[in-house]
Amino acid sequence: MAYQVITNCPVCSKTLKITKLQCTHCHTTIENEFELSKLASLSKEQLHFVEVFLLCRGNIKEVEKELGISYPTVRGKLTDIILSLGYEKKKNVVDEKKVVTMLENGEITPEEAIKLLKED
Repeated sequence: MAYQVITNCPVCSKTLKITKLQCTHCHTTIENEFELSKLASLSKEQLHFVEVFLLCRGNIKEVEKELGISYPTVRGKLTDIILSLGYEKKKNVVDEKKVVTMLENGEITPEEAIKLLKED
């Protein structure tokens, strides 16, 4: 039975290194220090969100529908994932014209537009 790779030590919570790989066909074993991708450090919930986001081709409105969450919640989850991957949050420069267009197209509610315009 295969288990999902854990990325943090269950004893001290520090990052684990993969030190052994084995072929399931010929059983060749390779030992060294290997690193996981940054995506491997995401939680199951975050990975599910990333999968939905990609399947929706980054269309936030579609992600909202698929997950049954609001536009600000989608943005918040994206920010959490960006931070989890080790990237710093950039200051938002709100494009007021884009917010108005999204509001006119029914992509966001007036409340969501106000929240976006109030963000730094």
